[in-house]
Parts: sequence; structure tokens; C-alpha cells
Amino acid sequence: MQSNKPRLPHLKDLTTDNITDNVNTVNALNHDNARFRYVLERLVTHLHDFSRETRLSTKEWMVGLQFLTTAGQVGINGPSEFHLLSSILGLSLLVDAMDHPKPATATEGTLLGPFHTDDAEHLQNGALISQDTAGEPLLVVCAIKDTSGKPISGVDVDIWETDSTGHYDVQYANRSGPDGRCVMTSDAEGKFWFKGIVPVSYPIPHDGPVGQLLKSLGRHPWRPAHMHFTFEKAGWDKLVTALFMRGDQYETSDVVFGVKDSLIVNLEEITDKSVDPETGDSLSSRYGVSSGTKLLRYDFVLVSEEQSLSLRNDQSREALERLGRKVRVVDGLPVPDVDSSRE
Repeated sequence: MQSNKPRLPHLKDLTTDNITDNVNTVNALNHDNARFRYVLERLVTHLHDFSRETRLSTKEWMVGLQFLTTAGQVGINGPSEFHLLSSILGLSLLVDAMDHPKPATATEGTLLGPFHTDDAEHLQNGALISQDTAGEPLLVVCAIKDTSGKPISGVDVDIWETDSTGHYDVQYANRSGPDGRCVMTSDAEGKFWFKGIVPVSYPIPHDGPVGQLLKSLGRHPWRPAHMHFTFEKAGWDKLVTALFMRGDQYETSDVVFGVKDSLIVNLEEITDKSVDPETGDSLSSRYGVSSGTKLLRYDFVLVSEEQSLSLRNDQSREALERLGRKVRVVDGLPVPDVDSSRE
């Protein structure tokens, strides 16, 4: 009777030179997903090359394993240390940029961060999203458009920010519900507006392994003042982004590398003479805010899923061809072209 067991290579006499090929061969024996095989093969290859290039010692590797073990144990009831680690190493931003490419006219993406929640209330235009009376009042007036300048209605906009002390609501043990966050839907003209507080800079959680790593690197844990947004509507590529306050002391040294010039905004101050440029109405009367309130204006530009997918496919092929790898694209992700017979 013929055995259904996969044929295994003879895994004997492995050396620093041949172990990588052997591991990749074994991993690929009995898995029909070409993308999974490709990702794992490159992971093993780069890990092994890293070890060979650095001549990694057993002592160093054990320190690394202990760091990862501790990171997995810390943050079970709070922000994931692995999430923070990915961010402070620039990996989170890199993945987002590759997975959600944008044409030059579209709003750039940035980090989601670890403090997003799914329990934000759906509020109407003009709502107050922060109950922090110590915060400096802020009016946010935005529009959503496509790359040709046409307004996009019906976009769900998730918004969240810290309080005036630099803490998100989920960082408080006595949290009873969402604060400093909401979901809105753009109106027929693609607009949404709300009242919040002026964002402040704050440190990421740094009392765990990631904080110790930052300290050993001589890096600070601070993020510049910003406000988070995500935009979702069927047919449009999801946008995860943030707006940063110009002039913040950490503007050029964000611990998670999230700042982009196009996302830095100037705040205006509403006076008795401030008027809406479109209607000529008094801003104070139009939006129900008092003189002295800060004003943030911004137009967001979304790209369609079709545009994003086409860009991602082209950029994937170009990037891997520069590395000398011939690929094809499956579901928007590259796999080796030579493996096509197995998919």
C-alpha cells in the first residue's frame, strides 16, 4: 500500500551553510497556500541571514527570547507590548504604507495606534466628543473628497483623542464608557464637524520591555500632539490617519515615526469677526462656539479600492523585481511565479 506521508529530505549533517535550505524545504512540503509558503520562506531566510551576519551568540539569543517572552506576558490587560514594539521599530508604518498605497493627491495614512476601540458612540455633526473641561476647546471642520475633488457622502469616520493630560479613556481603570471618541457619517456634501479639545503630546506606555528598549537606545517615548481618524465606506480603501499639531516639540522625533508633512496642521483661533468662507456666516453662530475657540480645518481625500489595489499590485511587482524575484499577484499579494503550478 502506498503511503500518504510526504517525502522528507534526509535532515542529517546540517551546517550553518545548508540549514536554511533544508528548513525551507520541510516547511513547503505539505502546504498548498503559495502566499503562506512564500512569507514563511522569506521569514526563515532573513532570520537565518540575520544570525549569520551578526554571528549571533547563544547568550544574545537567550536575551532576545527572554525579551519576547516578557513582552508577551506584559500588556495582557492593556496595550500590547508587541504592538508597541512593531511601532517603535517602524514596522507598523511600513506595513500600512505598503498595504494602502496612495496617489500623490490622496491623504496619507499613518498608525492606528493601540488605543482604538469599537464602542465609540455614533454622533451627529456638531456634537461634543470630549467631556474634559480642563481641555482647550477646539472646533474641527472637515470635508471628504475623492481624487477628482468630488465630495463623498456616507463615509463612517471614527475619531479619537486623548484628554488634556495625554491619556486615552481606556487608560483609566474606572472607565464607564467612551470619551474623547465618536463615530460620525459625512453628510451629502461630504462634510463632518465636531467639538473636542486641542490635542496634547503624550508618551506611549514605557514601563515595560519596550520602554526598557527605548531607554537602552537613548530614545524618548513621546508622541507629538495629534488626533486620530479612520474612514470607511464600501468601495473605498480604508484610510487610517491622524492630524498633527504644527510646532509640537516632538514633531520631528515621533517615537513611532507617524508624522508626515501633509498631516501637520495649523490651528486658527475663532474671533467675533471669523466667518465661514463658503457662506459668509459668523463661525461662532454657525457652529455654536465661543470666541477664543481653536479651529482645525482639513479636507481628506480618499482613493477607491480599485485604485489602491492597482497601485499595490504595481508596487509589489516593481519592488520584488528590483530584488531579482519574479512574482505574480494573487489577491493583491505577491507569490513566486515559479510556484504557480501548486496554487
